[in-house]
Amino acid sequence: MSKLRCHISISLDGFVAGPNQSEENPLGEGGDRLHDWVVPLAAFRRAHGGQGGEVNESTPVFEEAIANLGAGVMGRNMFGPIGGGAWGDGQWKGWWGENPAFHYPVFVLTHHSREPVEMEGGTTYHFVTDGIESALDQAKKAAGGKDVMLWGGGQVVQQYLAAGLLDELELHVVPVLLGGGSRLLDNLGGANVRLEQIRAVEAPGVTHLKYRVLPGASS
Repeated sequence: MSKLRCHISISLDGFVAGPNQSEENPLGEGGDRLHDWVVPLAAFRRAHGGQGGEVNESTPVFEEAIANLGAGVMGRNMFGPIGGGAWGDGQWKGWWGENPAFHYPVFVLTHHSREPVEMEGGTTYHFVTDGIESALDQAKKAAGGKDVMLWGGGQVVQQYLAAGLLDELELHVVPVLLGGGSRLLDNLGGANVRLEQIRAVEAPGVTHLKYRVLPGASS
């Protein structure tokens, strides 16, 4: 059965992106440090068309995260550009270049309609204007029985958690303090979110905490 999974790097003070996001710093100031654990991995480099790299305790965690995926969902703030709004000339195609590493359909939550955008390597962006449930339904159909990855950002993860639609959450906790930016677990005080920890892995520069989201979460 297809699951909605989220694997996301987070600072010790709870941020998944730093402050003052810009085109020069799409992850905000200091936000790139959240991914220092994964970029050197050989498995990560292979997934992005590179070579070489390290093998350590994070390797099987990363390999599991990208396995059995058939579609993805992300928020407009993650897709960009900075400031959102209408699509203008339609030239913006995300932060990841002409050949994104997704290689499957990605459903982008937005208030502004747009025709699908086909990229190299099998990635097609679909723009969903009728809410998180519709985006998930479309993604699961496109995934053909495989899992769906919830890529973020923080506010979108909050929405899926609060609605009880997320099945699995893995936090890659990085020992940095960003002091501001996009917090992952805000605005959930009124939601009955119940998590069961199913794994903890210590690795160089990161601790991986995997949770199953239990039934009963609701907005």
